[in-house]
Formats: sequence, C-alpha cells, structure tokens
Amino acid sequence: MNAPLPSRMLAVRLERWASQPVLTEVDVPAPGPDEVLLRVDAAGLCHSDLHVIDGAAGVLPYELPFTLGHEVAGTVVATGRGVADDWTGAPVAVHGIWSCGECRACLRGRDNYCLRLAGGPIGGGLGYDGGLAEYVLVPSTRHLVQTMGLSPVDVAPLTDGGLTALHAVGAHRHLAEGGTVLLVGAGGLGHLALQLIAATPGARVVVVDNRAAARDLALRLGAHGVAATVAEGARLLATLGLGSGVDLVLDFVGAPATLADVPHVLAPGGTVAVIGSAGGALEAAKGRGLPPGWRFDAPFWGPHADLEAIIALAATGHIQAETTTYALEDALTAYDDLRAGRVAGRAVVVPHELPSRL
Repeated sequence: MNAPLPSRMLAVRLERWASQPVLTEVDVPAPGPDEVLLRVDAAGLCHSDLHVIDGAAGVLPYELPFTLGHEVAGTVVATGRGVADDWTGAPVAVHGIWSCGECRACLRGRDNYCLRLAGGPIGGGLGYDGGLAEYVLVPSTRHLVQTMGLSPVDVAPLTDGGLTALHAVGAHRHLAEGGTVLLVGAGGLGHLALQLIAATPGARVVVVDNRAAARDLALRLGAHGVAATVAEGARLLATLGLGSGVDLVLDFVGAPATLADVPHVLAPGGTVAVIGSAGGALEAAKGRGLPPGWRFDAPFWGPHADLEAIIALAATGHIQAETTTYALEDALTAYDDLRAGRVAGRAVVVPHELPSRL
C-alpha cells in the first residue's frame, strides 16, 4: 500500500529561457497507470543543464516550465495501476532517456537513439519534470534499474556521467587495447571514463585538462600522464613506448581550443569521439590534413543495458564518482559553482536526509 505523501514539494524549475532557474513550491504528482513516484534521494548536475538553462527561446523543443535534473537516484514511494507491488520501497536509478520501447532503435537495444524522441522532450529534466525536486514521476518501471546496497549519491552521477562514459568508451575499446588514448577533460564525465580506460589492457592514456586539480585527480585515477593542451598530451603519449600519434581521442569538452589540434595528433586509423558540447567543430573531409582511415563519432548518453552495466561496475567497486554534495535549497549555488569550474568531480544535490541504511 502506498504511504501518505505531502501534497507540496520544493523543485528547481526553469521558467524562462536564458535565465536563472527558480527554487519554488509545486504539487507532488500522483502516479497514473504504469507510473511510479520516486522520493529523490540524490540528483546529479551536469554541464548539459547549463546548455538548457542558457538556451534561447526556440532552440530546444521543450515547453516551459519544467523541473530540471536528469541524473536521478531515488526510492519508489508510490505506484500507479499496473505496477507490481514489489517495486514499492525499491532503491533505483532512473534511465533519463524515456524511450518508446517500440521503434526499431529501441527493439535493437539502441533506446538512447529512440526514433520517437527526435525533435521533442527526452526525459526527466530535459523537457519533462526531472529530479531536482523532492519527488519525481517516472512514466514506467522500464526506465528504472534497482540499486540495492549502493549510496544514491554514488548512483546519481552514473545515470548520465557514468553511462555516457561507458557508452563512449565501450564503442571504441578495441582502439584503446594496446593503443594510445588522449582523454580531454577530467571533469564530471571524463574522470569516470578515465577509470574505464585505465582498466583496459595495454592502454596508454594521457589526460588533458587546463586545471591543476583535475590533472592531479587524473593521476590518482590511473592516467599515465597529464598535460594542459592537446599538443602537449600527444607529445607525452609518444614517450610512453607505443610510437607517435593517438589512436583514440575522447573529448569530454568539445571546445574550439581542444578540437583545433585533434587533426594534427590523430594516428592513421584513429578515431575522435566528441562527447562534450562546448561549441567546437571538426571538418570531416578527405585530403584536408587528416590521416588515412580517420573516424569521427558523437555518442549520445547510453542505452538502458549500459546503465545496468555501469551500476553493476559500481556495485563491484570498479567505478566510483568523485562528488561534491549540496542541499536542494543550495541547488542554484551548485549551478553557479559548476559554471565557474569550482566543482570537484560531479555536483550532487541531496533533497532529503539519507536513510540510515545508506
């Protein structure tokens, strides 16, 4: 039986484009058929939130207002008709891509590229009400992964930061094995991808970041070297015994300054995966200074199966997010810190006092 819930809650809402979100009070939603209501135990913040907040009217296909927060870990506290009773009380991670489950992409396990999500809202915090609130409504248990035994503060960053990193690394692990990897940006996503690359047999990885603290973190997490620029990182890789040129560039920044040097450091047959969205661009054309066999990739988030995989890696201690926590009332400060580069690892908002079992 569903326990009594409050009628009102705090939420961080985007009410106007290109303006500061607001912390306000809204109704606690009631779950309809197949829906589940979560008490939000932790919600991660992401640089993509800043892109949404800063967007001009008409740039994104979302209707205002909505609650931000697409990295969510919580506990099921109420369910709608058609949901099995044993979901109540379950600690879960939310797959932020609320795919249809029926299109050809979904049926092939590529639900992060769901055809029916093109040109509209993607999920909670990205067009629909998200988890930067005390409670969040999720349309189906299809979008949940149970996380028994894990802290929600550890889980929340994995639902995007960890999932995106796993999807990006997994698609190109064959290049990393016995090869050279230049990982650009050791922030919220990059430090998680580094842990996956560092565990890849024979990989030599150098991390590029212009922040000294991020370079220090990268060395602690297994980088073979660190550098402040792409060109410097490529030169350092060449001293590690595998020859010159980079087999795999994982750019978690995607800025003009980081992408500008990529064509000059890539090895023949090398791949550039651009995950960050800081406004950089690459010209894809043969005979324009790129090596033979070059490949460009722009992976997006990750499928539900990869969320299950990253949660399993966390449960066995193979990946751990560095986190800085904030109360829900301080969420706007957290966004300011994220924008200013003051966050170590991933910013995580904790709306409620965590249960003692955690």
